[in-house]
Amino acid sequence: MAIGELYDVVFDCPDPAALAEFYRQVVGGEIVDSDSDWFTLATPNGRRVSFQRVDDYTPPRWPGQELPQQIHLDVMVTDLDAAEPLVLAQGATLLRGSDKPVGFRVYADPAGHPFCLVTN
Repeated sequence: MAIGELYDVVFDCPDPAALAEFYRQVVGGEIVDSDSDWFTLATPNGRRVSFQRVDDYTPPRWPGQELPQQIHLDVMVTDLDAAEPLVLAQGATLLRGSDKPVGFRVYADPAGHPFCLVTN
């Protein structure tokens, strides 16, 4: 028996409003909770992702472990080539080395968090 259930995934970032809007554009949904330091995105399938302001935020670096990723999202898409220009237009950056594995590509969101577009 589990102690609890996953309620929210929270990203540290310098600008929670901007990062919440970035992910709203990528995965859909609605901003359901906000103040100047905290924004929560409710996705169409009922999941929550929140974004909290952190002063002096330092983004992770990928690949490598000097500043390792602490969390990332996998976003399921039907066509990587069609989805890539859409996330790039929202402010994502394709990360080097992400073209090696088949079936996913690694990007950084506008705050520098790695995330993946994946296909079955």
